[in-house]
Amino acid sequence: MADTFSKRQKEKKKLLKKKLKAQRREERKQENDKGKSFEDMIAYVDANGNLTDTPPDEQHKVEVSAEDIDLNYQRETKTDTRDTGVVISFFENKGFGFIKDDISGDNIFVHHQDSVKPLSERMKVSYRKERSPKGFQATSVEVLD
Repeated sequence: MADTFSKRQKEKKKLLKKKLKAQRREERKQENDKGKSFEDMIAYVDANGNLTDTPPDEQHKVEVSAEDIDLNYQRETKTDTRDTGVVISFFENKGFGFIKDDISGDNIFVHHQDSVKPLSERMKVSYRKERSPKGFQATSVEVLD
């Protein structure tokens, strides 16, 4: 049984698609950057902050000696990073609640074990904010008068 005209046309289209796909695959292989060396991929920053592929001149390098470095430098750190907020809800029977931060307005989880005094709604408190697996949690909660 002989093929009909439409079957032959469909087969030709399929073969053409396969050839084009193979041709595009070869083009992608040739344009691939995976085989480049480190020197081909490195980029430099010039004096103006622009990226270039040419290394900086040796003349413009600044020599730093050990006397120029201040070894007694200490970074300033905050000694007390306590935040303040208001208890917006506290479930006494469950032992947890939420504090609304005064600055960011975020709701922060608080557990009754992290508080010195029992908490209730609308209490002004100060606390330390720590990251927990589910978000931020208030620790060492103190009630403000």
